[in-house]
Amino acid sequence: MHDDRHLVEGRLERAMRQFVRPAQYAARTPLTLSVWHAPGEPVPVAEALAGTYEPFEPGTAWGAPWSTSWFRIEGQVPAEWAGRHVEVVVDPGFSGQGPGFQAEGLLYDAEGVPLKGIHPRNRHLTVAAPAAGGEPVNLLLEAAANPAVLRDFEPTPLGDVLTAGDRPIYRFRSADLAVLDEAVWHLVLDVEVLSELMHELDAERAGRHDILRALERMLDVLDLHDVSGTAAAARAELADVLSRPAHTSAHRVSATGHAHIDSAWLWPLRETVRKASRTFANVTALARDYPELVFACSQAQQYAWVKEHQPHIWDRIKKAVADGNWAPVGSMWVESDANMPGGEALARQLVHGKRFFRDELGVETEEIWLPDSFGYTAAFPQLAKLAGARWFLTQKLSWNQTNKMPHHTFWWEGIDGTRVFTHFPPVDTYNAQFHARELAHAERNFAEKGGASRSLVPFGWGDGGGGPTREMLEKARRLRSLEGSPRVEIEKPSAFFQAAYEEYGAKAPVWSGELYLEMHRATYTTQAKTKQGNRRSEHALREAELWCTAAALHDASYAYPYDALDRLWKTVLLHQFHDILPGSSIAWVHREARDTYAQVLAELDGITSEAVRHLGAGGASAFNASPYARNEVVAHDGQLIHVNVDGLGTRSLAEAAEHTRGPGAHAAATQETDAIVLANEHLTVTVDSDGLLTSVRDLNHGGREVLAPGTRGNLLQLHPDHPTQYDAWDLDAHYRHTRTDLTDAESVELVEDGPLRVAVRVTRAFGASRVTQEYQLAAGSRRLDVITDIDWQESEKVLKAAFPLDVHAERSAAEIQFGHVHRPTHANTGWDAARYEICAHRWLRVAEEEYGVALLNDSTYGHDVTRTPHEQGLGTTVRLTLLRAPHSPDPETDLGTHRFTYALLPGAATGDAVAEGLALNLPLRVAEAGAGAPLVTVDDPAVTIESVKLAEDRSGDVVVRLYESRGGRATATLTASFPVAGADETDLLERPLKPADTSVTGLALSLRPFQILTLRLRPV
Repeated sequence: MHDDRHLVEGRLERAMRQFVRPAQYAARTPLTLSVWHAPGEPVPVAEALAGTYEPFEPGTAWGAPWSTSWFRIEGQVPAEWAGRHVEVVVDPGFSGQGPGFQAEGLLYDAEGVPLKGIHPRNRHLTVAAPAAGGEPVNLLLEAAANPAVLRDFEPTPLGDVLTAGDRPIYRFRSADLAVLDEAVWHLVLDVEVLSELMHELDAERAGRHDILRALERMLDVLDLHDVSGTAAAARAELADVLSRPAHTSAHRVSATGHAHIDSAWLWPLRETVRKASRTFANVTALARDYPELVFACSQAQQYAWVKEHQPHIWDRIKKAVADGNWAPVGSMWVESDANMPGGEALARQLVHGKRFFRDELGVETEEIWLPDSFGYTAAFPQLAKLAGARWFLTQKLSWNQTNKMPHHTFWWEGIDGTRVFTHFPPVDTYNAQFHARELAHAERNFAEKGGASRSLVPFGWGDGGGGPTREMLEKARRLRSLEGSPRVEIEKPSAFFQAAYEEYGAKAPVWSGELYLEMHRATYTTQAKTKQGNRRSEHALREAELWCTAAALHDASYAYPYDALDRLWKTVLLHQFHDILPGSSIAWVHREARDTYAQVLAELDGITSEAVRHLGAGGASAFNASPYARNEVVAHDGQLIHVNVDGLGTRSLAEAAEHTRGPGAHAAATQETDAIVLANEHLTVTVDSDGLLTSVRDLNHGGREVLAPGTRGNLLQLHPDHPTQYDAWDLDAHYRHTRTDLTDAESVELVEDGPLRVAVRVTRAFGASRVTQEYQLAAGSRRLDVITDIDWQESEKVLKAAFPLDVHAERSAAEIQFGHVHRPTHANTGWDAARYEICAHRWLRVAEEEYGVALLNDSTYGHDVTRTPHEQGLGTTVRLTLLRAPHSPDPETDLGTHRFTYALLPGAATGDAVAEGLALNLPLRVAEAGAGAPLVTVDDPAVTIESVKLAEDRSGDVVVRLYESRGGRATATLTASFPVAGADETDLLERPLKPADTSVTGLALSLRPFQILTLRLRPV
């Protein structure tokens, strides 16, 4: 028989569109509407219940951008509908945008109890099934007029309530009572499952033709003018092909309900509170009708919001967890960015996330769940294990632009050698809908075929789209075992991971190092002030915890601020979400983030100042929050003072001024005809008349020249920056084709000439922007600081600072959390070439066998490193990416004034980069307080102390987290300045693992490369 599939498909498509789908609702009657437009920001339901409502007609415009309108929906089920399945069906004016990116609503009953969310693909609320007839309907709809912001990446004022305007953007279409014809509804689902599957089967497979003929027979039986009356008979024609079981060798899909909800993105944080509430209401309602549902939900922050704002929904979540319908996953406070958070911050993501799930829901989560973050640090495997996690999940690597990840189920190995069992779902989405196309792709795409037989499929609408739907659950039932399709089993992610591990764990391949996303590389740079706020807040929290711990041990009357520090940590962790810290949210989000960081830093400064006051009376002292000794120049009362302060210690300025400045510590400047020369005992730096570095000589290495011959350092370079799409996210490779070197200077002047510090100030103007940079060289310092003030007014440009170095480097070393990673400086392979923009934390270093140079920074993350031929050989150019100016989703990204510092550190070994990176990010604090010995010290400089704090259980125990920071093995002794009764090694959550090795001299430590160790000390 010839294949007349296209004829049957055309007939089927029209029948479904014109007759069958419209017949799902057998009858409708409009409900009565009235409205109260809430002024300003969203209000609790109690306030809405007391509002003054006015009559409202369908077809009326409503909703200025970001506003909320409350609609009363009233009516009565007609008596003649007795015995039928009756629903309320609401359409507040849904647009063509996807679910979650437009209007949304939450239905409440007359008492203000939340019932269910309303979304484009989930518009109904069941009134009765079956109805008795006469049931009253009295509902309240909280309708959010969220605008569609991301349209073709065009600039729009809609991304901030301050600029969005007040013109209504929606037109309310309908609110009806309707009779759901279940036979027709099920027929639609039968047809969708079979027709979708048919399209995925090979033309020669008998099953494809069997489905085609069954669909044709179904159409022959179905009376299109009496769909309801003939739907059952039509379904009967499909029963045979729907009952054929899957082959025993079919791929196995573990399906878990999912609703990835960005904690902020194209909406502000406050709207995510409501998005989570709507979706969680949907899921708990759905579980009542589909007991097989399992919903995997991450991000403890969103649970905490719902607990605070929607206690009824929170109670339903707790019941769903107990009943097995709800699986808390992820172990983290939010699904954070996985490149830029500092080491301690990433640890706290896990600490606060796991603690919330354990304390609030009685669940010990076992996985890291990061489907949408923009690449993954090689520190994660060790952190996962130390937090008690066994599994790792990501989806985003399917977005790679150049290279396809070779594995889907594998062991991921971190920089210390720790491995975590990892799955990368081959379905290539975390918003699956059980379309046959998705399942067939998962099976075809699965890299481990022949060794493993199962993969995970997260299904449901995300970002406020409402999560799983009843249609998805019905499709899953039909696909549980269906010939030609993978087998589908709805189950918890933990069940999938355990089964995959047992089947394949011993054979799974290993991926070593970072999981670099070959896309979204600009997220290391976009929204510079958000990144700066994060970096400074992380270090301010570190400093506050240290001095608060010291105060608590020194003064029994001092109350350690547990609650305040907990709250501030959670605020910082929230803003590390993978669309906030990366800079890819709307203007409103970043405006609020800037204000929040300012508040966080002000509060932490107050907390630290109060702690320092409890360390005893005394004159002005310098406080060093870095674990390494500092030999620096500080300013106090208008004077410069040269001080030497132990790591984690303090020293009085009077003592420092008298004893610490040796005769060799100096800084001097020489004004030459066309240059200014800055010098101290370590460096000689020449600044030419253009304000560029023409020479940097390292006096500790025989006067070695650091800059490549014929080049100039700290060269600002401007590139056009027009990504193909994803403006805020992407830095496409073609940006490198064109650049402008900013060599013209308005002025170059010596502004400080020693003896403790010398400085040259350079001012440039370009485009509509102006930048002032001050080169500072202090007595005793091995680094040249570049303090930068810029009024940035460019459009779609990227600004870089280039340092061409006379270093033949095969690879670069970039600081990450609790260590560093090496990356090739060449582009031998596609994998190497794709890393043309890379992330580094406080430092990036390039080196030859015996000599290295580091570039330090206090607030940026984006870098690029290339090999650069010069007249005498091959050098290495390191560039910092300073600022961008994309237009979407924030049309004024980064415009305005910025102040930041970066620094050149010649002759830097890895340990020097670690110590000086910390010093740049933890400025010495000068305060009127007593000086004292460091709380803890370690006698091996390769061991870096990351944090010192009091234990979260408020026992008074002191927690010290440290790590090996140079990439080698370390043996050290940790000594405390307070008496210690005992000590344990613990996990990240401060739970004991084993007693620490103690001796009369302290705690004996033995660490492998990059090992993280958490110690819990019990003071006497």
